[in-house]
Amino acid sequence: MEDRFQVGIISSTHGIGGEVKVYPTTDDAKRFRKLKQVILDTGKEEMTLQVERVRFFKQMVILKFKEFQNINEVERFRGKSLYVTRENAVKLQKDEYFIADMIGLSVVSTEGEDLGELADVIQTGANDVYVVKKDGQPDLLLPAIKECVRKVDMENGVITVYLMPGLR
Repeated sequence: MEDRFQVGIISSTHGIGGEVKVYPTTDDAKRFRKLKQVILDTGKEEMTLQVERVRFFKQMVILKFKEFQNINEVERFRGKSLYVTRENAVKLQKDEYFIADMIGLSVVSTEGEDLGELADVIQTGANDVYVVKKDGQPDLLLPAIKECVRKVDMENGVITVYLMPGLR
């Protein structure tokens, strides 16, 4: 299981007061409002930063960190990732899982057929799509809907799916 989750990537500076524009990599950018701290991965080190202010502009999040007061201090972080720890991540509802925890799980059909392992999750407007890979087979794309995904067993590392007609 992952200890931390990426929530955004710094795209540029914003103004001269040390603010940064962040491209959110979470499914709900409004979650930034509740963040008190983030981990900045500079590539050479990791820095824990305190979030002082959060604003929204179009599809971007504008963050101000307590540690930085001007543009010169933050411009070197362009393209760097922001993370939160599992403890600071959003609380999940019943039958919700972090994608990072699901990658690598075995996928089996309701008939017991080994379909491969979950390699990726594509987030679309309507529903997520699971990408299942198995050596020697074309990728299997499964809609993450209740009719198809019957059970996610995180403890045993298995996702059980019903292969609706036409999915192969």
